[in-house]
Amino acid sequence: MLKTALTFVCALVLLASPLAQAKKTRLTDDPLYGITTTSPEAFLGYPLGRYLLRHDQVNYYLKQIAQQNPRVSIEQTGHSHEGRQQLTAVITSKNNQQQLASILQQRQQVKYQAKQTGPLVIWLAYSIHGDEASGAHAALKLSHMLASSKEKWVTNLLENAVVLITPSQNPDGMDRFSTWANGYAGKVAVSDSNHKEHKQGWPSGRTNHYLADLNRDWLFLRHPESQGRVALFHRWQPHYVGDFHEMGHEKSYFFQPGVPERTHPLTPLANQQLTAKLASYHQAALDSKKQQYFSRQLFDDYFYGKGSTYPDINGAIGVLFEQASARGQQQNSINGVVSLQEAIANQYATSVSSLKGALALKTELQDYQSEFFKNKHQKANKKAPRQAGRLISTPNDNLRLKQLTVLLSQHKIEYYYLTNPLTQGGKEFAVANSIFIPDTQAQSALLDALFDDVTEFADPTFYDVSAWNLQYAFDLTVRKNVKLELSVLSQAAPKFNPVEWSDKAVALLIDWRQSQATPALQQLLSQGVQVKFAAKPFSLAAKTGALDFPAGTLQIPLKQQAFSASELSQIVKKVSQDLSIAVTPAYSSGAISGIDLGSPDFKIVRPIRPLIISGQGVSASEAGQIWYYLDSQLKVATSLVDASNLGSIKLSNYTHIIFADGKYTHLDESFSRQLGSFTSHGGVVIAQKGALNWLSKANFLKANLRDARFYQQLFNGNGLAFDQKEAFKAKQSIGGAIVELKLDPSHPINFGLNHMRLAVMKNMPLGFAQTGNDFSVAATYASQPLLSGYLAQEYQSSFANSPAIIVETRTKGAVVALADNLLFRNIWLGSEKVYANALYFIPALH
Repeated sequence: MLKTALTFVCALVLLASPLAQAKKTRLTDDPLYGITTTSPEAFLGYPLGRYLLRHDQVNYYLKQIAQQNPRVSIEQTGHSHEGRQQLTAVITSKNNQQQLASILQQRQQVKYQAKQTGPLVIWLAYSIHGDEASGAHAALKLSHMLASSKEKWVTNLLENAVVLITPSQNPDGMDRFSTWANGYAGKVAVSDSNHKEHKQGWPSGRTNHYLADLNRDWLFLRHPESQGRVALFHRWQPHYVGDFHEMGHEKSYFFQPGVPERTHPLTPLANQQLTAKLASYHQAALDSKKQQYFSRQLFDDYFYGKGSTYPDINGAIGVLFEQASARGQQQNSINGVVSLQEAIANQYATSVSSLKGALALKTELQDYQSEFFKNKHQKANKKAPRQAGRLISTPNDNLRLKQLTVLLSQHKIEYYYLTNPLTQGGKEFAVANSIFIPDTQAQSALLDALFDDVTEFADPTFYDVSAWNLQYAFDLTVRKNVKLELSVLSQAAPKFNPVEWSDKAVALLIDWRQSQATPALQQLLSQGVQVKFAAKPFSLAAKTGALDFPAGTLQIPLKQQAFSASELSQIVKKVSQDLSIAVTPAYSSGAISGIDLGSPDFKIVRPIRPLIISGQGVSASEAGQIWYYLDSQLKVATSLVDASNLGSIKLSNYTHIIFADGKYTHLDESFSRQLGSFTSHGGVVIAQKGALNWLSKANFLKANLRDARFYQQLFNGNGLAFDQKEAFKAKQSIGGAIVELKLDPSHPINFGLNHMRLAVMKNMPLGFAQTGNDFSVAATYASQPLLSGYLAQEYQSSFANSPAIIVETRTKGAVVALADNLLFRNIWLGSEKVYANALYFIPALH
């Protein structure tokens, strides 16, 4: 028995050895450097594309060939939300691999020297949308070819270039999709578009764990996948970036240039000229395959938050590729059957053409990058006693400033902290929440893009948003063209100094205007601490004079049944230190003006139990943004419940029912009655954008809604020629423009906001009528609403002074109706407080 066991163990060891593995997989490639590099087919045990790849298979393959082949090494760029490793293969000659440290050091100097040395850097990145699978498969095929090929052009390429290959940029979405498609694939391929293999469940594999489109996150960097990707970009500072995607199955193949008139004006003309030169290589590659393609149509080069445009504002050439998608093994289309195998072949062909084209244009790419950064960096201006730039502050809020500085650092944008408070243009800039960003620096082009404020466009057609100015997203106070002495600036962030208090304090107060106040409130509630909020402003006496507190201020009474005053103090101190949040002790309940601390106008905040409706018909991206805010930012246990299951659950188990944008036509009158009972007993419904259509049709929403049909009447298309109709349709679209809201500061939904006005992203023709007595209007669109981006004048005139945020009372509960998404891509930090108020304050005060 023992002998048999030992024989079995020895067999396992033998099977695990490299020699045994080589025999098992029958490697047949010609050896390079005396070794054999495993092909994808040998690694998988079946032809590449027979089954859709999982992310772990991609990673294992990259690691295996890196162990086998001296041309290959691995870069790790962090993990996804679900903990999956993000890997990039670094492929270059054996000699360059030995010099990588020196090459990387050279790359870090690209922004600061006129003449470049060292190899060309080419980055090919695939499948940022998890259900666009052909790219990841082509990446493995390409990695193997580069690692093992003896062709002269390949050896020449690898001597003169470093090739970065990232097969999957969205690990969580990729695995969601591959599990779905493989699970419904039969032994016989089904090309019927109605087959379940091609009809993904909710959510699709396009998005990441929090249902975010990662190809809209290059500027905002709200997700770890994006953060690692941009860190890789700036580590290598590539000359060329290939961004490989899939599109609808009825199309053919696309590569840039995109629509010339829809290129962002900050992108240099030379960038588009080089893109056009590179296109000739893609044309030749696809023509040789008799694969049809198109260019200069449909897609643009405008929004810098995408993989093909972020390089353009950072000194590289970014090129978008789009392959018709099989969304599985094969699918019927008007052009015939689209197959995964053919898609892989096309993506491989343009990957190779990218390498050949970039190598042929090496000198031009290097010269272009040097010219892009020429004279932009501060090192040329260190002797100047004064620097011009932007002075920025986040009044009464340190967290938004911290998040801004983190974002700037990730984009390698230089900034400084003040050493003394300043006053500019009648605005005070405190040391604790102000920074200065010099105009002259290596990343000045990207800096200008982040604060872009264009409102006039030659072509009003946009593939994505037309505006993204961080001033509005972060609700920043900004002063441009400010000149400051370098001596009043510091690279060191001011230290947070928590306030101490004695045992004579009767209560602790937290200014709600601090962004950290919301997660602090949630932490306190989760520990069973009683917290109240002020429905009205008040002032308390202090040694330095009167201290004014706005409505929304949180109060933690230091006399509570569940805790001693000492225990409460320790809990609050820890929260204060963990979140760097200012806490003010009160030594008397008596106010010198406004409400006293024991006033009934201090309302108790109840713990929240939110439910987000999910499933078919619901906007996955917007549901994901709400989920991300609650789960990742506030640390609130949040239930996602499929709409089809709503009839079988008790709504009374929850405090809030949240409707993201979407079409809820499958919900019936029975559920509307359930909602009515829910709100009458104290529940709160929060609904935004398209969800309001269903609430209105179900007679649940009392406000008079204006939907797309109302706004279409504003546009007159009579007498248009056929070739004018496309532009007319674009004019009617709201791709994404920043508009201004005028707030009612006394309304609890607006507590904690610093200004009478608020900027929001508008991307849907939807609003409310100006009349009605059954609701309170918390915010209206400004008389001249457009702040940044494109919005047709017809919309501007119609939205002007009309309601944007409405709160309707329901016995003990309420309905919060939002015409816009106030958590847009989780970068709209300036309006997050509205959501916080709807969660914590509206149940107690409406």
